[in-house]
Amino acid sequence: MATVDECRVALRKLGEQFDEVDQESRAKHVVERSISCHVSDLGVTFYGRIHHGGLGPFDDSPPADAPPADVKLTIASDDLVALVNGELDMGRAVFSGRVKIDASFGDLLRLRKLL
Repeated sequence: MATVDECRVALRKLGEQFDEVDQESRAKHVVERSISCHVSDLGVTFYGRIHHGGLGPFDDSPPADAPPADVKLTIASDDLVALVNGELDMGRAVFSGRVKIDASFGDLLRLRKLL
């Protein structure tokens, strides 16, 4: 099981990887959304945003007076680290139940284009 700090590092790395997505793809597929990432085996939830400028930063507490996140991910700590390191395929992880995503159908289609 990965630690909370390792999960924070993984989410920062995910933000850096998102920065590598070309501007044209971001402009076409990114709609500003709030994101929560619940790490099920640690009982910790990280909160962030996806926007044209990037992904994150992620924080341990939700923004004050914020409505529930638009996109909610649930994942185990080891799977989060493996996903960010390219050792776990997102599509297979979702279909096998290792990653759960609660989002609108439109958001799912847009995210799929970026991952």
